[in-house]
Amino acid sequence: MTVKKEVLTIQVGENESAKYWLSVLNGLKNRGVKDILIICADGLSGIKEAITTAFPKTEYQRCIVHQVRNTLKYVADKDRKPFATDLKTIYQAATEERALSALEKVTEKWTKQYPNSMKSWKQNWDAISPIFKFSAAVRKVIYTTNAIESLNSTYRKLNRQRSVFPSDKALLKALYLSTFEATKKWTMSLRNWGQVYGELSIMYEGRLPE
Repeated sequence: MTVKKEVLTIQVGENESAKYWLSVLNGLKNRGVKDILIICADGLSGIKEAITTAFPKTEYQRCIVHQVRNTLKYVADKDRKPFATDLKTIYQAATEERALSALEKVTEKWTKQYPNSMKSWKQNWDAISPIFKFSAAVRKVIYTTNAIESLNSTYRKLNRQRSVFPSDKALLKALYLSTFEATKKWTMSLRNWGQVYGELSIMYEGRLPE
């Protein structure tokens, strides 16, 4: 079995909310999506509640790249590199126990200088921690929304070329064509898929196709 990236839907919405994300997820269900093992997303407003409602068995994984980026947003330039290095000791830890120990050390080191910098790590730990039960091969697949970020950069180019569209339908058509061109490059199957599939099939027994 080979597995490749695929865009399942393109939506245009006025704002992010649990109601909006629930409508998106229900739309996928109505089109035939029966199960989702893991959803990786950044701190989208209402996404967690919507996932719990639409796909109760689905795990929500907070995008680690966004988590780090948001942490460093208000850190002085001179401290960003050492701070980022310290954050790696958390999300690259071998186990959740070690990650929590690293979290305490990083918090103790930087909180005095940046009082609010580490609060979101503790607040969102239930969404950050799912990666720690997987090997490095699986973590690479689920810990970041880089694939979506790459697609978003394509959309931003479209926006620079034309910032006003006469209707949502016209915008969707333009986004569809951009997506079609971008996904032509998605020809390679996921790396180490055999190992990834094996791990996921054990972790989520009975939920993967044979």
